[in-house]
Amino acid sequence: MRFHQAWTSAAAALCVLSGAAFADVTVSQSNDPTVLMGSQMASLLGAEHKAFDTLPDEMLTAMAVGPKLVAPAPQKPAKAAKADKKSGPKNPVLISYTPDWLMSQPAATGDAQWQCLKTAIYFEARGETLQGQFAVAEVVLNRVDSPRYPKTICGVVQQRGSGSCAFSYSCDGNKDVMTDRTSAEVAGRIARVMLDGAPRALTAGATYFHTRAVSPSWSRKFDRTAAIGAHLFYRQP
Repeated sequence: MRFHQAWTSAAAALCVLSGAAFADVTVSQSNDPTVLMGSQMASLLGAEHKAFDTLPDEMLTAMAVGPKLVAPAPQKPAKAAKADKKSGPKNPVLISYTPDWLMSQPAATGDAQWQCLKTAIYFEARGETLQGQFAVAEVVLNRVDSPRYPKTICGVVQQRGSGSCAFSYSCDGNKDVMTDRTSAEVAGRIARVMLDGAPRALTAGATYFHTRAVSPSWSRKFDRTAAIGAHLFYRQP
């Protein structure tokens, strides 16, 4: 700003004096244009020197040095956006329903809810294809999300009412011991993948399923959404 003011003052003084200089030389009687131009230039430079002589020393210094350039402050890298716990994982798991893909995932571990989902997959669908086992896991999780059912996985798979169980293995009188280690490993990995946010793309929101060998009364009232292996899947209206 100070440099701008100094330059403005100098320019104003120069205009005033240069105007006077041109007034002095325009009355020349010479017919030689070079002489006239030389006289005008000499008068102009002289006026310029006089104008600068009237400026304070600090203004002359500012004009000689020029404006001070300040380098812009370095920009800090933007922080990565945090995941919104309410909306779930930012990058959902992409599933390939193949043994190679499933076994390439990290070894599965988890809490009691993971254990309950693993157990339900094992006893309800261990003889099914991978898609069939994933589909049963979807039904369990769809029930957890529905206001009609308990809000936990263990609550859903252990639910009882009207003398029956939602999942037959939980009240068939047999001990829920997973003796087939390979099937138990598969069920555990499926449970882990689903709990980690994998999409539920197989059953279109189904909350019921049954084997093809039976025909429960509710199956004639609900909308069938999928048929996978030995199971038929339904969504309650």
